[in-house]
Amino acid sequence: MGEYCIATVSEAQAKFYCLEPVEYPELESGPKLCEVAQISNPEKRLPDREVYTDTRTGRGRAPGKGPAHGYDDHRERRGEESSRKFSRTVLEKIRELALRQDTKTVILAAQPRMLGKLRQDVYLLRREGIEVHEHSKDLTKLSPRQIHEHLAKEGLIPALRKPAR
Repeated sequence: MGEYCIATVSEAQAKFYCLEPVEYPELESGPKLCEVAQISNPEKRLPDREVYTDTRTGRGRAPGKGPAHGYDDHRERRGEESSRKFSRTVLEKIRELALRQDTKTVILAAQPRMLGKLRQDVYLLRREGIEVHEHSKDLTKLSPRQIHEHLAKEGLIPALRKPAR
C-alpha cells in the first residue's frame, strides 16, 4: 500500500508511480518511487504527415492556374479532442491505481495546458475521497529519482531518507 500515487503527464504520454516504503529501512534509502504503469496517446505521437495528406493547413490552389482559396481541416479541434480524451483516460487510470493501492493522495504533474484539461475531470478522483495536488511542470522525461527529488523539494512528497543505522 503506497501513500502517494503520482502521474506525470504530457499530451503524448503519461507515467504512473507509487511511493513505496522500503522493506529494510536500516539498509536501504526510502521511500522509493516505483513506476507502475505507462500509457501513450497514439494521435500525439504520430507526425502530421502520418495523419494528414497535406502537411500544411490554410490555403490551397484550384486546378490549372485557378485562384487560391482558404480551407480549414480542423486540425486544432481534432488535437484538442485527442488531448481531452487522453486526459480522461489518464484520470481513469490514476483512479484505478489509487483505489487498488488504497491511496488517499494523488499528485498530478503536467504541463500547464494538459493540467487544464485534467482539471476538467478531476472530480472523478475527489468523489472517491482522494486528495489531489497539482504541479504545473512536465516531468515525463525525468527518471523516477529525479521526479522524487523535484517533488520532495516542492514539499509534495516526503524526501528520500538515508538508511537508518
